[in-house]
Amino acid sequence: MNAEHHDMGVSQVAAAIAEPARTRMLCALMDGHARTSTELAAIAEVSASTASAHLAKLKDLALVRLHVQGRHRYYSLADQRVAEALEALMMIGQGARPTFTPRTPDRLQFARTCYDHMAGTLAVRLHDRLLEAGWLVEVEGQGYRLSESGEALFEGLGMDVSTLMIQRRRFACPCLDWSMRRPHLGGALGAALLQLAIKRKWVRQDLDSRALTLTACGRREMAGRFGVNAEVDVVPTGAIASKLAPTVDLR
Repeated sequence: MNAEHHDMGVSQVAAAIAEPARTRMLCALMDGHARTSTELAAIAEVSASTASAHLAKLKDLALVRLHVQGRHRYYSLADQRVAEALEALMMIGQGARPTFTPRTPDRLQFARTCYDHMAGTLAVRLHDRLLEAGWLVEVEGQGYRLSESGEALFEGLGMDVSTLMIQRRRFACPCLDWSMRRPHLGGALGAALLQLAIKRKWVRQDLDSRALTLTACGRREMAGRFGVNAEVDVVPTGAIASKLAPTVDLR
């Protein structure tokens, strides 16, 4: 009986996501911003009443969360698991190819949000560099931990690493990037790093899309602190490692 209920649950969630208007709504919420039903109706190109019906369905299946502030009602993704599932479906939806060439628009491909952490080419390079430098250490079946030098690096940036470690979510884990098909950094550490980058103006977050704009300051910090090449370009899978460098061209 439990297995049967599990199968039905998967089918219901899959059917809810499969409806094109609902898909557009869910993808619009992947930037971490909450939006009203009116905004989501415009994004999904449906009427207000249709949008309300779609959102009620998504809420019933725990895919979105409703936030009420006075007379205003906002919707956001229920949690990071929903964003991760959508990212995985996006990757699958592009289809398997013998040689993968990213087809995501350049600006989104380079840097964007994946719910509450950073994704795209820049995030993949940073993830690879953290591992290459020994700051991030893979723990089989558990994601990542920080080495002593890694803890020193992030604490030097003003992060409270010990607090991040005791949060109820995973501390640090790989999150498969749907445009690059390689992991970027997720978990509490990935989320804290994005917030730090926004606070220090390394990146600017769009209000109406998932795109992140890397600033000149951000390029310098990525190069100086992490040794990451932050030049804006499109790097095919398999070429990421060759783009990691201790310096960056700031032209």
